[in-house]
Amino acid sequence: MNKLQRMTGRFVGAALLIASMGAGLLTLARADEAQVVPAPLIDTTNPGTTETAILAGGCFWGVEGVFQHVKGVRNVVSGYSGGSKETASYALVSTEQTGHAEAVKITFDPQVITYGQILRIYFSVAHDPTQLNRQGPDRGPSYRSNIFTTSAEQARIAKAYIAQLEKAQIYASPIVTRVDSLQAFYPAESAHQNFLRRNPTNSYIVAYDLPKIANLKRLLPQMYRAQSL
Repeated sequence: MNKLQRMTGRFVGAALLIASMGAGLLTLARADEAQVVPAPLIDTTNPGTTETAILAGGCFWGVEGVFQHVKGVRNVVSGYSGGSKETASYALVSTEQTGHAEAVKITFDPQVITYGQILRIYFSVAHDPTQLNRQGPDRGPSYRSNIFTTSAEQARIAKAYIAQLEKAQIYASPIVTRVDSLQAFYPAESAHQNFLRRNPTNSYIVAYDLPKIANLKRLLPQMYRAQSL
């Protein structure tokens, strides 16, 4: 059952009840639980003019929304990665049988923000890297924590950063984030693009995604941009 189906049932009632208690209170509670992780010790050495990061960390609505508020990011697209072109649709990916993960394609200026800093946001506020094949209320491998690298350098940085965070014992549980070479990225349907920006009062967004943006602003203010893309 995907998140849209759940929202037609008991989840909607619960989320609306939470929202009625005040989105501000919910945001503060969730922000208090978040933590900023250290900057990567290994990062990009020869930045170009444009770079792309492909990240999966649960529902793409929230991950997209976070990176739309990051300085140096030029564009964010929600989509699917890890499976075939033929199965890259929301209806099929939601069956949890396609191999795809809900992912986002982040195009950024590496002169403003590095790949390592993108990963720092990813591990700090965009998702919980210790949840295996799930994220928040969403269950299944399409919601897994997965970095899809576009180069050997990205793979080196991502693997070194995970090792750094594990060694520092940042989290109470082990990191389960996968690092795979990107095979392809397929943009999601138009209804999923800019979902958070277009639907800021949606009950799912209020309960699970707006707090991520609050965390970004609070914990990494130097990387936060108030105006969303």
